[in-house]
Amino acid sequence: MAQIPENPLILVDGSSYLFRAYHSPPHLTNSKGEATGAIYGVVNMLKSLIKQYDPSHMVVVFDAKGKTFRNDMYSEYKANRPPMPDDLRTQIAPLHSIIKAMGFPLISIEGVEADDVIGTFSRIATEQKRHVLVSTGDKDMAQLVNEHVTLINTMTDSISDPQTVVEKFGVGPELIIDYLALMGDKVDNIPGVEGCGPKTAVKWLQKYGSLQGVIDNAGDIKGKIGEKLANALDHLPLSYELATIKCDVEVESDLDTFKVQEPNKDELIALYGECEFRRWLAELLDNPKDAEKALPTEANELPKVEDAHYETILTESQFDTLIEQLNSAELFAFDTETTSLDYMQAQLVGMSFAVKAGEAAYLPIAHDYPGAPEQLSLEYVMQKLGPILADANKAKVGQNLKYDKSVLVNAGYELNGIKFDTMLESYVFNSVGTRHDMDSLALKYLGHKNISFEDIAGKGKKQLTFNQIELEQAAPYAAEDADITLRLHQVLWPKLEADEKLKSVFETIEMPLVNVISDIERTGVAIDSNMLAAHSQRLGERLLELEKEA
Repeated sequence: MAQIPENPLILVDGSSYLFRAYHSPPHLTNSKGEATGAIYGVVNMLKSLIKQYDPSHMVVVFDAKGKTFRNDMYSEYKANRPPMPDDLRTQIAPLHSIIKAMGFPLISIEGVEADDVIGTFSRIATEQKRHVLVSTGDKDMAQLVNEHVTLINTMTDSISDPQTVVEKFGVGPELIIDYLALMGDKVDNIPGVEGCGPKTAVKWLQKYGSLQGVIDNAGDIKGKIGEKLANALDHLPLSYELATIKCDVEVESDLDTFKVQEPNKDELIALYGECEFRRWLAELLDNPKDAEKALPTEANELPKVEDAHYETILTESQFDTLIEQLNSAELFAFDTETTSLDYMQAQLVGMSFAVKAGEAAYLPIAHDYPGAPEQLSLEYVMQKLGPILADANKAKVGQNLKYDKSVLVNAGYELNGIKFDTMLESYVFNSVGTRHDMDSLALKYLGHKNISFEDIAGKGKKQLTFNQIELEQAAPYAAEDADITLRLHQVLWPKLEADEKLKSVFETIEMPLVNVISDIERTGVAIDSNMLAAHSQRLGERLLELEKEA
């Protein structure tokens, strides 16, 4: 794998980031209905880049408004592209403001594209024997690669140096322009040789050495592809020029000018507040709960977690009231508290419920620390609660309900009616995200820092199991889990519901698999050993045949 030299100048293809972020989830909006998903995606990628490389110098480059010199060369250049969507255009200005507030130099030059600015900086750095890391997803940039210039694709985390360019494309960086010209580019509307794909382009370039060599020897190439090449000869020089990244744009040649500056915290708080990026607000503020205060009025109208009321169910009267609430609810949040994260070893200690945001109850059944209050027994509560949990028509929502289902099944009870799971809602909505645990989601979407398990159970060898934790501490923790789960569902589900494709993936693939995977994890999968042996023999015989043919 290509190695990145220490502290390179990082050149970010901001336009590439922007379009990739726009077409990828999450498709966020703030409480005013303004799109913010592309902003979130670009800033998230920049944060990851900084975290990984911690550069001292960096430039984020965007395309400028209007046409470029390539449109003057060829009027049909990028003519097939639809106009920029309004909900993307409105995100550009606030994105630029955030990038500048983060302390990153930003450049946009009229008449040329971001590629040309990056190409020019790469040329200057190469002349100064300075290492450059270009962060982009644009294959055209491979023509810039040399011993000093390396590409990184942050979506795939792939790095390209001269050797990996050859491995990926079949030709070196010096022939990428020739390669692109032969194939053309439908996205940019650059004409090539009709029917010429990567394999044909590589074959010709390996044989004839360059695009000019292919043109000079076009008469030697026969068949239909030869005819198509002959028809393309007149425009191939133009295609070459269009595919060539300009490396002589007028830019500041003193690369030390582009130092990463200290972030402007006050500006970022204001900008993140407008976009309602709660998690990033919480990271900037000393007290994460202050994140809500930085949000606009519309966002602050959402129910606040601090105003919640939680109840501990210890009496039969309280329990009967809970049962009435669950029976009348269209949907309720459900969570179990146990002695272990391993559902095969876990013993049920209690259950929490939330019927509406801000109101939740914890039903303890097996806290056994010295002095623990008397609790309703599992056998007693399950006489009335068991049928509700087992009822497939009673809709439930939880966070990783596969675990709760397995715990209940192991205890001899059923959990049906699993309609929503906030962990899966988060994953489907933002599949590129790395954290879908409740604490991370609460901070991100609610601006709320949950009570952590370590806060009430301790750490290391002295950590208590849940049955050993006093109810004064355990009940708020458990009830909060159900409350936060319901609140997260109320935020995440509308986002999935607004996108038919995401909604379909969630309802037809992810949720049905909860029961299937739970059953498989507990009981395993039956294998027909005779069929497996017969298939193995067929594969062995076929392998021998292939070896003989080779």
